[in-house]
Amino acid sequence: MPEHVSNLQLAGASVLALATAVWTVGLVRLLRRSRSTAAPRPVGTLRAVPGQRRTGPGAECVELTPQERAAFAGLVRQFSDNRS
Repeated sequence: MPEHVSNLQLAGASVLALATAVWTVGLVRLLRRSRSTAAPRPVGTLRAVPGQRRTGPGAECVELTPQERAAFAGLVRQFSDNRS
């Protein structure tokens, strides 16, 4: 037993270690019990992730005016010049 550690500190560490072990055993038993009572699910799926939709939202399309198209082309040229 180390000389600089009091008996109360040693007892506290022992109690914390015992509480951790009891909590871990209880958690494992709880998880195993919930798995055995749960309905079977298809392999490869996660319970927490909802099913995905088969269709996405409708696509949007906006026609640009010639001035907007020219401005956009100018921005693209400006950004591409900065990259090289």
